[in-house]
Amino acid sequence: MGYGPVGRTRPAEEIWTAHPPGFRRYERTVVIGHGAADWDAASRAVLDWAVKRRSGFRVTPPEPVTFGARYRVTAAVGPFAVHEPVRVVAVVDTASRRGFAYGTEPGHPVSGEEAFVVHRTSDGTIRFTLRSLTRAAPALPWRAAFPILLIAQRYYRRRYLAALVSARNP
Repeated sequence: MGYGPVGRTRPAEEIWTAHPPGFRRYERTVVIGHGAADWDAASRAVLDWAVKRRSGFRVTPPEPVTFGARYRVTAAVGPFAVHEPVRVVAVVDTASRRGFAYGTEPGHPVSGEEAFVVHRTSDGTIRFTLRSLTRAAPALPWRAAFPILLIAQRYYRRRYLAALVSARNP
């Protein structure tokens, strides 16, 4: 991990106050459902990489999220593919909050962390929260491409936030 102390997106915490210098901070929460069936589907989906897969990425190995495990997330557009090496740095799996955070590894197009968390309130409302801390990768060629990568990041964030709305219909 070349981006500093890991676990700064704090998926287990309801309130997130981290704002480390040098990183672009992002957090957004959307309502994705209501009730036990939506909770079961969304909480299973988030720990099975559904947010990334439903947003157009391939995750290798195709296994559920495991703390400390390394994965390769691949985005392919036509003949072009971008491989993103990541490591899961935090997992939360409680009765009302499920999700994880991964940190980027050397070779990733950006440097930082992303967290994907579903949580439910006492009235049964199911929400999905996306958090990220991002800065330019330390090495070329990705460092030079950072402004373009920020555009791609906005595109994929919209896809992530919509990915679990239909969690019961994968």
